[in-house]
Amino acid sequence: MPADPPPSPTRRQPLEGILVADFSRVLAGPLAAMVLGDLGAEVIKVERPQGDDTRSWGPPWAPDGTSTYFQSVNRNKRSVVLDLADAGDRELAAALIARADVLIENFRPGTLERFGLGDEAVRASNPRLVSCSLTGFGSGEGATLPGYDLLIQAVGGLMSLTGQPDGPPTKVGVALVDVIAGLFACVAILAALAERERSGLGQRAEVSLLGALLAALVNQASGFLGAGAVPERLGNRHPSIAPYESFAAADGDLVVAVGNDRQFASLCQELGCATLADDSRFATNAARVEHHAELVDALAPAFAARPGAALAAALNAAGVPCGPVNDLRGAFALAASLGLPSIVEMAQGARQVASPIALDATPPAYRRIPPALGADDVAVRAWLRGDDRMPG
Repeated sequence: MPADPPPSPTRRQPLEGILVADFSRVLAGPLAAMVLGDLGAEVIKVERPQGDDTRSWGPPWAPDGTSTYFQSVNRNKRSVVLDLADAGDRELAAALIARADVLIENFRPGTLERFGLGDEAVRASNPRLVSCSLTGFGSGEGATLPGYDLLIQAVGGLMSLTGQPDGPPTKVGVALVDVIAGLFACVAILAALAERERSGLGQRAEVSLLGALLAALVNQASGFLGAGAVPERLGNRHPSIAPYESFAAADGDLVVAVGNDRQFASLCQELGCATLADDSRFATNAARVEHHAELVDALAPAFAARPGAALAAALNAAGVPCGPVNDLRGAFALAASLGLPSIVEMAQGARQVASPIALDATPPAYRRIPPALGADDVAVRAWLRGDDRMPG
């Protein structure tokens, strides 16, 4: 599959000149730091002697033996090993934070305070610091609870919504809560940097995984809060729109996402059952949701009679959103066929998912492959001890 070449960073990037001290590990924090790095920030990843947990998470492994999980959220960073239990390394950590514009960490609340690196202490030496703490359950009553994505998906209600109606609660296929929390953290950091331009002062941001998930439940959470509705698992159905689900074609599954009555009429026309659009049970979206089982019984045979690719093409041509249920090979192939930059080839054969952010004047750039553990120890330590500039 052809890969998109990395853009040439010939212009100043939006976050060029911003120094990020990334003390986080695993996914949410490292993702936030990588997004900032893609946009031009200088990111120094601080790792304990054992390294980020995800360095040992596999398979799959890259050809050089590196965890592909680690690679997914750690490009555009330098790696330095600092043991916060060591007094000398703590001094270097404090020196880094004193120089940084942004600090990202996901220690359990109170951990940095025990090392003399808590918010009050570091802000005294660096009042312009924007610090962002990612927690599982906040820094109050839930401070001691460990925050892992699967756990948050379970206790935060997402698993109760995911899976077939007659099956068990099911997790999403990726650590979606961590991803959402990392993106919320980026928004918080950028907002705090913008405010610093006005006030000259940094501030502390906090994003909890549980809070991020509840915010990401959008219509489902709103239905509960506004109408007292506790949603149940619907498989691939939508609670408020129909038909908005998967159907079995003759040779595979298709998804249709009918968002209005006009699209439904076009669907029925293409499937050869145009009279369904005038049936009082299906004439409006509310009626289709109410009579969902009858709707599926009426549509399923028409889907099953047609090959998937041809039917999807015909429906899309008719203005009905439709597509196959792709695996990742198919997903990347689709992006390539549409001209969407989806893959970047980096140095030493590293292939990465491209940033989805498109900026016409200051695009993301891919400057550094995910670093080996401690790859930049010598340069970063020398810089923190007083060298004027860090080597490129």
